[in-house]
Amino acid sequence: MCMMFRSPRRLRITALTDEAPAAGAAARPAAMRFIMLAVLIDMVSIGLMVPVLPHLVGQFTHSQWEQTLWSGAMLFAFGVANFFASPILGALSDRFGRRPVLLIGFCGLAFTFFMTALANSLWVLVLIRLVGGGMQANIAIANAYVADITPPKDRARRFGLLGAMFGFGFILGPAMGGILGDWNPRLPFVVAGCLAVVNLMYGFFVLPESLPPQRRSPYHWRKANPVAALRGLMDLRGVGPLVAVIALTTLAQFMLHASWVLYTSFKFGWGPSETGWSLVVVGMVNVLMQGFLLKHILKRISPRRLAVIGMCSAGLAYMGYGLATEAWMLLVIIVLNIFSAATNSSLQSMVSSAADEKTQGRTLGAVSSVNSMMSVLAPAAGTGLLALVSSAPRGDIRLGLPFFVSSLIQFTALGLAVWHFQRQRVLAAGIPSL
Repeated sequence: MCMMFRSPRRLRITALTDEAPAAGAAARPAAMRFIMLAVLIDMVSIGLMVPVLPHLVGQFTHSQWEQTLWSGAMLFAFGVANFFASPILGALSDRFGRRPVLLIGFCGLAFTFFMTALANSLWVLVLIRLVGGGMQANIAIANAYVADITPPKDRARRFGLLGAMFGFGFILGPAMGGILGDWNPRLPFVVAGCLAVVNLMYGFFVLPESLPPQRRSPYHWRKANPVAALRGLMDLRGVGPLVAVIALTTLAQFMLHASWVLYTSFKFGWGPSETGWSLVVVGMVNVLMQGFLLKHILKRISPRRLAVIGMCSAGLAYMGYGLATEAWMLLVIIVLNIFSAATNSSLQSMVSSAADEKTQGRTLGAVSSVNSMMSVLAPAAGTGLLALVSSAPRGDIRLGLPFFVSSLIQFTALGLAVWHFQRQRVLAAGIPSL
């Protein structure tokens, strides 16, 4: 089954006009289709490894507790590297264009997958994840690419289409990874590496650039750090609290990601195949929401209200995952949790629309840094909580501890979002706040 600014002073945000992105889209009518295909191939390759990486780690460990801690270390290493690299890569994309940075990301993925297939120790696996995390910020750059070619009013829908590609990738990738992983847990990494090379060739020969030279901005090394990027996000008018909402929502979601494979293995005895098919259901739900339903829903309710509904749904779902007593219940909850698939697109469109046309890469790179920061904390939190209860017998409700904590975090994010949106309405109406 998803992050520099010119001065530390408070920024004056220039509204994006509809004409500039629309003109870019008209000049390259296939640009959206090109980036969607690149993201699809990217997510299939990533999805291939998801069901099998913890089981590969298990080949080098001797207990569930040790397997849980080392799986968390893999995710932690990737998150740390990506946290520091994402704003740098995002700013480089504002300076040199999206396409070359995406190519760097495809190279990073290919290296990570092939080297993982050859790894012969846990420390080598950690080092590989560290290097891979530092070389790619594909999701942030893809979102900036879409922002380049899309008017602000259409971004939630376009981000949703990109999310649908993530979903398609997580239909094909985990299913293939689960089947291949049952034969050999290293085989999915070889196939994923080959797909990453295909994407590199596709990006080099076919993918057009989305950012014209006149809309590029200078690169400053002193601002190429996550602290400066996050400060710039906080300076965007009206979205500061949304940064905290995104952070908490991402933390809860990544805790689930970090714990899912091991949780289902410990509680229900799932292997790579069962885990892979559960992620196929996640992908199908995402495709249904973001590829088909989202554009119709946004005609009736605002991105703000949709984000609130999605966060409420996610909070209840996390609680349900932890309380489930039968494996089939997990699949039912995934389907019922369909509205949470629209949360990230809604929040991201609000943040993107607050940035000017020359800082989309840095802004969405900073959002990616927020996500990467949470991907640093989430494995430590999720797998750490799971390790505390890893000795519990199969089916024990205590194994759901990471999901109970995720639910609490998600409802905290929901409360903060509701407060922020109500405050925005008061300010827009010109009513003095107390």
